[in-house]
Amino acid sequence: MADLKLTNTLTREKAPFTPIDPKNVRMYACGPTVYDFAHIGNARPVIVFDVLFRLLRHLYGEAHVTYVRNITDVDDKINKRAFERWTRTRSLNEEIRELTRLTADQFHKDIAALGVLPPTHEPRATEFVCNGAQPLDMVRLIEGLVARGHAYAAEGHVLFHVPSMPAYGRLSRRSLDEMVSGARVEVAPYKRDPMDFVLWKPSDRDTEPGWDSPWGYGRPGWHIECSAMSGALLGEVFDIHAGGLDLIFPHHENEIAQTCCFTGREVMANVWLHNGFLQVEGQKMSKSLGNFYSINELLATDRFGGRPWHGAILRLAMLKTHYRQPIDWTVRALEDAADELLGWSLLLNDGDVVHSAMKPDAPVIHEFVEALCDDLNFPAALAVIRGKIAKVNKSSIDDQAIILSTLAKFGMVDPRKLASFELGVAGIDMPTMEIFKYENQVLKLRVAIYNDDKNAIKSIVDQTNWENSQIEYDEATGDVSLRGSDTEFKVKVETLIAARLAARAAKNWAESDRIRDDLAAMGIALKDGKGADGQPVTTWEVRR
Repeated sequence: MADLKLTNTLTREKAPFTPIDPKNVRMYACGPTVYDFAHIGNARPVIVFDVLFRLLRHLYGEAHVTYVRNITDVDDKINKRAFERWTRTRSLNEEIRELTRLTADQFHKDIAALGVLPPTHEPRATEFVCNGAQPLDMVRLIEGLVARGHAYAAEGHVLFHVPSMPAYGRLSRRSLDEMVSGARVEVAPYKRDPMDFVLWKPSDRDTEPGWDSPWGYGRPGWHIECSAMSGALLGEVFDIHAGGLDLIFPHHENEIAQTCCFTGREVMANVWLHNGFLQVEGQKMSKSLGNFYSINELLATDRFGGRPWHGAILRLAMLKTHYRQPIDWTVRALEDAADELLGWSLLLNDGDVVHSAMKPDAPVIHEFVEALCDDLNFPAALAVIRGKIAKVNKSSIDDQAIILSTLAKFGMVDPRKLASFELGVAGIDMPTMEIFKYENQVLKLRVAIYNDDKNAIKSIVDQTNWENSQIEYDEATGDVSLRGSDTEFKVKVETLIAARLAARAAKNWAESDRIRDDLAAMGIALKDGKGADGQPVTTWEVRR
């Protein structure tokens, strides 16, 4: 088994990961606050830590990893949004519940399209406010902090007293002045210290959600929620806590303070992981700049780049940058990801390859896993995939199957849906039901064409009512495409040319010649040359 190393924000060092209990590796990641559609910046930690979840399952076994990602469904932003849409035909609490239900449902649909696995547990904050059926809840946690002298009640509020914890600030490593500025400290006469933060606050019974508590009718502060949910589901100390870089302070710093002062332990989690920031086309994402995009907008509209983007494209584009580095979200990056994904699909979309890759014991590429074990270095893992693809023997089902099984295990492709995947990656707009209706026929037809099985091709074409679909088979060229569209054909040509250039760079002349011959058979004439930078380039045209 490869040795996993992770960069720990707490120590600022990359070190070998040693789980507390290899039979129950435990991880927590901060999830969405469900008042609006999740934006593409929210997608980054969801995707990155899905890869970590998959890696841990591969290393320790699926039954030996517990992943908790919460949903925050009590928050002042939620209250404000619910109040804005409230028509008073039902109670405000009912309005809040409906808003959070709809938003959470959309979040699940969106991230499923990104290839994200469901976590082991997905607790909702409202289930852990005051719930004796849970091992720990927020009210009991706050009571414990008050009893231990780390918190105090004042004017219906309960506040954590920051000076009571000498180690406060160890995660973020900020000075007191920096912490005061970074926390946007609320000035209140009932605070003993400006840095003290809210654990519980009063609610208006008519306009805000609330629970009865020892301090009156009220609701929890944001930070206490994650301490209660992680403690209830993962224990006093667990292996990994993950989230975005923006959460280090004050959220994660406050989580540590609450949890450690309640449990008396030195740490809350042994390893803290944080992903870098995201900007769009070189600018900070902002509604005021008009460059604020939800995951759903990217998946379902043409607002960014003039086309909807397949979820696999968004996932690959996100992972091409190391998770700790800032990422620039650009149309060009998505186009490059689309080209690469289509190349994978065209190479691997073979019935026998798919069948072999989907076996429960299908192997994965060891070097790919080794790269991921070096602090989730997905760019290095992608380089392994590219190297394998450049050398793969198209006649070898085993060579192709191990590539496909590796990509599938880490959420990059779904082997069962490669036909619809190709159409989606190519930007072809086809109704979902059409894709599902004809997916098997398209897959069978592609395999038959690849094998040059004329009898199978005729049989499939004769048995399929293509006239009622948007799919077209050209018997003369052997192309499967959409009626009236040459988008897929162009993308296929460009993908093959890119693969040929890669083969030439690797001095794999046999593969280069094979691809050239395949293109010639498609009626494509190539012209090799050099670009302005001196690098090899290839242009093409359809032979007249």
